[in-house]
Amino acid sequence: MEIVGRVAVITGGGGGIGSAVTRRWVADGARAVVVADRNGDAARSVAAATGGVGMEIDVTNESAVVSLVDLVEREIGPIDVFFSNAGAAVGGGIEVPDEAWQAQWELHVMAHIYAARAVLPSMVARQEGYLVHTASAAGLLAAVGSAPYSVTKAACIKLAETIAIAHGDDGIGVSVLCPQGVNTAMAPRQLGDGATDGIVEPEYVADVLTAAMREGRFMVLPHPEVQTYVERKASDPNRWLRGMRKLRRQSLDLLETLPTSCDP
Repeated sequence: MEIVGRVAVITGGGGGIGSAVTRRWVADGARAVVVADRNGDAARSVAAATGGVGMEIDVTNESAVVSLVDLVEREIGPIDVFFSNAGAAVGGGIEVPDEAWQAQWELHVMAHIYAARAVLPSMVARQEGYLVHTASAAGLLAAVGSAPYSVTKAACIKLAETIAIAHGDDGIGVSVLCPQGVNTAMAPRQLGDGATDGIVEPEYVADVLTAAMREGRFMVLPHPEVQTYVERKASDPNRWLRGMRKLRRQSLDLLETLPTSCDP
């Protein structure tokens, strides 16, 4: 899909990847880009700087998502692209409280479901539309030390696959964005969190994503090394798990070398 002349909604648009994609799509000639974020001030700031439209929304509230879609379609026009980008990280393993697991599920899975439910009927009727889900390389592999994030991002990818299978013949494009480290507020701090192959800038991610959508590519990998890791994982899971345990040990060793406090 080409962005020129299109109406797009970007959740989590107040910073990082979302704001970079907003700038790219406005520059590429989008008819309108709606910047939606839980932080309304951030959304409006990005919108004011780019010529977009800023809106405050909690994407884990289905009624709020439906209201957003209704408002955009009524005031601007049919939504061509819905970029479900909002996300947040939570550290820890299975010991993480149920409330944190549920919050990650709501944000990384249900929010994408709410968006798809809201926009797909109109898109299918027009036989045209595009959904983008921001997942993570963690969903394909794993983020050491962040079980809720890894598990829910994996579910996000499976959801995107399901939508692509069910609606690809209806003219609906789907892409899932799976970066490793990106220079945002969620940038990884250590190897096991996703800093293995370097930290890229949000603007680069926006370029890669836009090119992938133009080509109709499902899997979007700003870090191309991830493709090799996925292939190795599929061909020899036991070897991959040994490698991940080694990476975990390296990450723990690195943490032990970092200062626990700093002087004022």
